[in-house]
Amino acid sequence: QMVLSEKVNQLMEWASKRSVIRMNGDKFRRLVKAPPRNYSVIVMFTALQPHRQCVVCKQADEEYQILANSWRYSSAFTNKIFFAMVDFDEGSDVFQMLNMNSAPTFINFPAKGKPKRGDTYELQVRGFAAEQLARWVADRTDVNIRVIRPPNYAGPLMLGLLLAVIGGLVYLRGSNLDFLYNKTGWAFAALCFVLAMTSGQMWNHIRGPPYAHKNPHTGQVNYIHGSSQAQFVAETHIVLLFNGGVTLGMVLLHEAATSDMDVGKRKIMCIAGIGLVVLFFSWLLSVFRSKYHGYPY
Repeated sequence: QMVLSEKVNQLMEWASKRSVIRMNGDKFRRLVKAPPRNYSVIVMFTALQPHRQCVVCKQADEEYQILANSWRYSSAFTNKIFFAMVDFDEGSDVFQMLNMNSAPTFINFPAKGKPKRGDTYELQVRGFAAEQLARWVADRTDVNIRVIRPPNYAGPLMLGLLLAVIGGLVYLRGSNLDFLYNKTGWAFAALCFVLAMTSGQMWNHIRGPPYAHKNPHTGQVNYIHGSSQAQFVAETHIVLLFNGGVTLGMVLLHEAATSDMDVGKRKIMCIAGIGLVVLFFSWLLSVFRSKYHGYPY
């Protein structure tokens, strides 16, 4: 009992100074692995040193800090759960002990027993957004954390800038507002919105996936996720480009069939349109096939 109280007091003291407790091998073995323990510890295994070049680790760390701060400064804060971090350069022995070869990884060490399969967070499927991590924590520990993000003024500033530009255009054009009835402009704006939504931008906003994945063994970078249940940010950009290429090809085919240009130019537009549609749509099918294994393509 005395040993347990000393552990809890030590963790509470560290948590009062820093929401995410940094641990090396010795601290991890004494406070996380060794019994007795009546508290859960969420540990992020990461590699934040610049020479590791782990961009995803930095992004995940930002969300993890938001989650830990939301818990530390909430009225419901107790010693039932703690948030910790083990950096590879500070605790490589811990990585070896757990046979861990990738980062970032989130594991819940429960108050009783050893971590089960569900205690390892499915980063590739769920992303590393603080809200998603909070749901996982609630599922594993019954501790509900209301995520409170620092104020972000980028959105209101961009909206204010947009309104200022629109107001400036209206002022300069005076009573001549014909540009508001420009079908091409509205069509282009609508097309950009449709391409962004169909490529998965909203999914990225909700899930917060990594930009890409680098294999720690081979160093190979994957921009397309291998599962149909998840995606990378880079994959969204690639799909947006492919959809845009198919759309451009269809526009060229439409213009070739309906424009008043001479026959030679219309033939060139037709060939270019067919080429764009065939090329980019075949690439889209290739991406789909790589994610839906076994589908007959």
